[in-house]
Amino acid sequence: MKKVLAFDLGASSGRGIIATLDGGKITLEEIHRFPNNGVNVRGTFYWDILYLFDQIKQGIVKARLAGGFDSIGIDTWGVDFGLVDENGDLIGNPVHYRDARTDNIPEEVFELISKDELYGKTGIQILNFNTIFQLYYLAKYKADLLKRANKFIFIPDLLNYFLTGVQKSEYTIASTSQMLNPSERTWDKDLLESLNIPTDILCDIIETGEVLGKLSPEICAELGVDSVDVIAVGGHDTASAVVSVPTTCDDFVYISCGTWSLFGTELSEPLICSEGLKASYTNEGGYGGTIRYLTNIMGLWLIQEARRSWQKEGHDLSFGELAELAAEAEPFRCFVDPDYSEFGKPGNMPGKIQQYCKRTGQYVPQTIGEIARCIYESLALKYRHAFINLGKLTGKTFSGIHIVGGGTNASILCQMTASACNTSVSAGPVEATALGNVAVQFMASGDISGIKEARSIIRDSFDIKTYAPQDTALWDAAYEKFLEII
Repeated sequence: MKKVLAFDLGASSGRGIIATLDGGKITLEEIHRFPNNGVNVRGTFYWDILYLFDQIKQGIVKARLAGGFDSIGIDTWGVDFGLVDENGDLIGNPVHYRDARTDNIPEEVFELISKDELYGKTGIQILNFNTIFQLYYLAKYKADLLKRANKFIFIPDLLNYFLTGVQKSEYTIASTSQMLNPSERTWDKDLLESLNIPTDILCDIIETGEVLGKLSPEICAELGVDSVDVIAVGGHDTASAVVSVPTTCDDFVYISCGTWSLFGTELSEPLICSEGLKASYTNEGGYGGTIRYLTNIMGLWLIQEARRSWQKEGHDLSFGELAELAAEAEPFRCFVDPDYSEFGKPGNMPGKIQQYCKRTGQYVPQTIGEIARCIYESLALKYRHAFINLGKLTGKTFSGIHIVGGGTNASILCQMTASACNTSVSAGPVEATALGNVAVQFMASGDISGIKEARSIIRDSFDIKTYAPQDTALWDAAYEKFLEII
């Protein structure tokens, strides 16, 4: 019986999970959970990386007390990083991707290299918080800080470094940066040098599933554990989630649904074209050198942020209660584009949605249920938009959609997605990212032979719920209205 320890850090919380592989099935046991809140200090929004590392150490101790483990893997959100000096010490807390420092940086970069050329070189969706824009900001406005850096390390790789002393960049997390040549899967140093971004601070890239190193003697002594392998799992949480999609097909569509909704498919080669740029499709790395061809959609962040606002007003409603109120509200009264830039910033989401509806000449939702329904319907219709574009871009006909991750708990959204896209939806597993993380660890040790066996084991280990389309004519009409306001 094999046991591994996975740390899965999302944009709002983190977990430590022990996974057991026994008799061809995987079981998960959450042994540690902790919040992950950004911190505003003097106008800058940071990640509290030392707190996060301390939580990982607590999780390791709890895992030891729960019976031990054979390896460790860490996945996190993408694009963000820390800088380390020549002594190996961290230079300040990493800045949060939602910080405003890069709001106008893409436009500055496009004065040096056009949007079309940047996309053509990297195949990555243009988002203002991409790593390349964060580094350009530092190179232009905080050059002294960047000069102090000996290494630039992505968040999961940074946490791995704290555990092992090894400085590397895992392929999938590096691919989120917009700094790779997607065909060669290497740093595009010519691109970076053209933007005055130093390339000597880059770590070597290692493949997903490689052994990064072992727990350092200092960590072992402090935590009372044996020195086990630390595996470079899919460091980007979406890459880990895609590993866990319980499909039997080579051509499939997934939505990794959480704070963000990552809508896409798996390809063997990059797909870079002007139509992909217009449709905001990106070529990120996946396990086995595959390409996660996907678009980033502002996902459950909208309902999460709205809930935070309602809580401040004294309405402490669970997500289940919000879904019930949404189900009771009248359908198809108003819609928003989930990717409207103002929605990406914290604060007063209900008010922003009302303002959007007013500006676009729609009914302005008043109640909590009406606003929640507007969010869920708008997400489902945005998925339809992405589904149509994906078929056009790849030239493939897809049957069904797999929803994995926390969004599978939102049955109202799963049903709306099936109806809006007029296709069946398979929802599950919920713990998709953690499962992908542990599956890569089991493949690294040889206990699982490869990705097909991993997906088969996951399919047999967890319940998958299926949703069939309903009221498709009404959703067709709603989609036409949705296109008028996005």
